[in-house]
Amino acid sequence: MDGLEMAMKPLIEDIVKALVDKPDEVRINEVLGEHAHVLELTVAKDDLGKVIGKGGAHASAIRTLMAAASGKEKKRYILEIIEH
Repeated sequence: MDGLEMAMKPLIEDIVKALVDKPDEVRINEVLGEHAHVLELTVAKDDLGKVIGKGGAHASAIRTLMAAASGKEKKRYILEIIEH
């Protein structure tokens, strides 16, 4: 793994923790694929709306940042917000 792959998960974790009321319950599971990396995000049930945002604005912004941060990599990052 190169430095960027190592940095994406903590970057998203920091952003999400800043949005929620219960940052201790933020969990990100990284699933590494051949052409894409999936970040499965789980937050407290009460914080789900804060992460998604009005009309999906926050989730969309986080996905945009992921695309920008991946830069010239040949890998794609996908954010999945897991409801529980």
